[in-house]
Amino acid sequence: MGESTGVLVIGGGPAGLAAAIAARMKSFTVTVADGAKPPIDKACGEGLMPGTVAALRQLGVGIRPHDGRVFRAVRFVDAATSVEASFSGASGFGVRRTVLHQRMIDRAQECGVRLLWNTPVTGLRTDGVVLGNAIFKAKWIIGADGIHSRVRRWIGLDRSTRRETRFAQRQHFRGKVWTDCMEVHWGRRAQVYVTPLGNDETCVALISRDPRMRLQDQDAWKEFPRLAGHLHYAEPSTLERGAVTVTRRLNQVYRGNIALIGDASGSVDAITGEGLCLSFQQAIALADALGSGNLERYQRAHCQLARRPNTMSRLLLLLDRYPSLRARTLRCLACEPGLFSRLLAVHLGESSPEFLAATSLRLGWQFLTA
Repeated sequence: MGESTGVLVIGGGPAGLAAAIAARMKSFTVTVADGAKPPIDKACGEGLMPGTVAALRQLGVGIRPHDGRVFRAVRFVDAATSVEASFSGASGFGVRRTVLHQRMIDRAQECGVRLLWNTPVTGLRTDGVVLGNAIFKAKWIIGADGIHSRVRRWIGLDRSTRRETRFAQRQHFRGKVWTDCMEVHWGRRAQVYVTPLGNDETCVALISRDPRMRLQDQDAWKEFPRLAGHLHYAEPSTLERGAVTVTRRLNQVYRGNIALIGDASGSVDAITGEGLCLSFQQAIALADALGSGNLERYQRAHCQLARRPNTMSRLLLLLDRYPSLRARTLRCLACEPGLFSRLLAVHLGESSPEFLAATSLRLGWQFLTA
């Protein structure tokens, strides 16, 4: 006879743990199954935007001051221009992915979530899942198994309305940290994201359409002369780690009693820095839907939550694709730094539709007169 649970989460990364914590906060019995062993790492920029920090707080996940470093602003840099915008309220926080994962594990255990590591799910049934040779029954099943989700494929939701793939490389460097911002350095073929993680450690992540680009490629650094100068005396403290970042939109994120969350449910390009925040917000919305027994409610919330990140992803990828457009845009923002602050507020969802319309008009005027 197999075991049973109220909610079975397939995937124990940040999205899966967030879903488990949120469901447990609704008094469900919750089990998480993952074929890996923690802490689970992933190549990412490791900068938590203010909304991400707020969502973690709502889930009760405690990030401690010594876990990383606060950053107060976002700075865009290219060969000719630099412009920055400070956050209007709470700051962002740079933290290693493995540290974040451990803090989420701690919270899940504190809530009473059962964690099954080194336990891959090998199939689905109408009344649960297959774990090895055993059946694990569950009322609700959540697929949180990432971009290449098997759960999504098993329930026939693998078709997407749009898909675009880019490639990421991440490495940590030891040396005096020069910035209290999350910096985005724009090059002809890539962007490099810089996030301070402490007084002497920096996360550097390169994202490109070219799968051959590497952080250790000297030709790549020619596109980022300012950054190369900062890192000249820094020593790599970890090996380079790669990943893919995919833009994918799904028409449906649940079928029957099975729901998808995080990158399994569709994803935005890492250029937005909003992937984790979106996953955590989805987790809270999904728990509300489970509490009401209505996954259509989650479907509606999922669409609404993804609207702004998808829009910002399209706009930022335009700047990546067209260097001349990017150069002109950055010149506009440098001429009126307050406009960049307004755009950052829009990006973080801190503004009304009227504010967005006014900001768009102002940017358009600056663009025409630049």
